[in-house]
Amino acid sequence: MTRIVIDTVIRAPVELCFELARDVAVHAKSAAFSGERLVEPGRMSGLLELGDLVTFESRHFGARHRFTTKIIQVEPPHIFVDEMVHGAFYSLTHIHEFHPHQSGTLMRDTLEWQAPLGWLADALFLKRHMDWFVRTKQQHLKAIIESSYARQSKGGAT
Repeated sequence: MTRIVIDTVIRAPVELCFELARDVAVHAKSAAFSGERLVEPGRMSGLLELGDLVTFESRHFGARHRFTTKIIQVEPPHIFVDEMVHGAFYSLTHIHEFHPHQSGTLMRDTLEWQAPLGWLADALFLKRHMDWFVRTKQQHLKAIIESSYARQSKGGAT
């Protein structure tokens, strides 16, 4: 089992970070840099809730992939967990945590997976790729959330 943990500090309240991280439209926007998009089956709009499925389609390493995940735990506003039900991995679990921080919110993403190509593929390229993808996506999510919070703080719409 391979594991990565990525911490991102966001200048916004925990509740807003938690809500926007579960918004599938925001998720799609934060991953747009990679060409990832939402497809059926699963939730296509709104906030992810316990039991929801969501499916993404993207290209990685020159091949098209579909990845379906199920929300298996939701504890507002601090944690939600999704688990792969269909995709290229033998297993993949993604824990999304939100903790108060002196600058706003500490968002912690923990991913654990078992790849079909084994430890050698992980060591050579997969772990580095997953780390890059999640870090980049989280930086985009951070920008979206901070922009939304700035608009709210000025009395504008989200």
